[in-house]
Amino acid sequence: MNRNVLLEVKNLKKYFPIRGGGIVGKKITNHVRAVDDVSFQVYEGESFGVVGESGCGKSTTGRVILRLLDPTSGTVYFQGKNLAEVSEKEMRMLRKDIQIIFQDPFASLNPRMRVKHIIEEPLVNFNIVQGKENIRKKVEEIAEQVGLTKKQIERYPHEFSGGQRQRIGIARALASKPKLIIADEPVSALDVSIQSQVLNLLTRLQKEHGFTFIFISHDLSVVKHFCDRICVMYLGQIVEVANKNDLYKEPLHPYSQALLSAIPKPDPKLKKERIILTGDVPSPSNPPSGCPFHPRCAFAMDVCRKIRPRLKEQDDGRSIACHLYDSELSQNVI
Repeated sequence: MNRNVLLEVKNLKKYFPIRGGGIVGKKITNHVRAVDDVSFQVYEGESFGVVGESGCGKSTTGRVILRLLDPTSGTVYFQGKNLAEVSEKEMRMLRKDIQIIFQDPFASLNPRMRVKHIIEEPLVNFNIVQGKENIRKKVEEIAEQVGLTKKQIERYPHEFSGGQRQRIGIARALASKPKLIIADEPVSALDVSIQSQVLNLLTRLQKEHGFTFIFISHDLSVVKHFCDRICVMYLGQIVEVANKNDLYKEPLHPYSQALLSAIPKPDPKLKKERIILTGDVPSPSNPPSGCPFHPRCAFAMDVCRKIRPRLKEQDDGRSIACHLYDSELSQNVI
């Protein structure tokens, strides 16, 4: 794998204000800490998975990277360029190289535009192809790559099933041949048989064109199939980053262990010990002190309740945010 860093995220935070009475203009009383000090790197040509429970900040992280949301603090570097410092005009052109596949394709597709016009929009906006005939041929070529026919692209989004609409969204994202694609739950709305087709399609296109993916999902089986490295998020923070083989073979963080134990096995004869977490996920507007996972962790120590663990790289290359793996506490390693 190419180890050139394409994207680097440093100490990224995104807080949403809570206003008194829920009315705009009222005094801000608190903040929802959707993304709370997240740092990671994505290498050229890899698929970087982001997993975690609903509400852990996965999708918000993706939207802040693309600057669909402005960060509260922190920096995002794309090919060495700080995206927070570029102008709106320059950011608009950079979106040729950074695209997103949305979780809900119907909400992101213009219902008044035919599919062919949806796919051709990035080709025209970024001046990738010139001439009506060349644009038409390119649109048909892209549509064919994602399994759509020439007749189908003459239709409107509401005339398609959910799976077909997701293919339209994928086609639009691929049209500009981006260097980075943020895939936000791209197959969660699809049937299992269609999921495999789309994942195989994305894998093939990645090999052919060298796309880099940030693949956001709650489906751990899908992430294992598609991604090279995986980061696990909990309550807006990263708790573990590891190669997929290392993570699925031996997860280190207690939350990663519980999360992976929930993956169902296709053979009912296979017995697997399920780790059941007690309590509820804390509110991101009032996170616990110290480690955010300590109220639900069976291995929590006094230090976990007082000091927030930092993401540290281990000897095997993976990174983990857990006091159990601090060198001073190595005797307590699980």
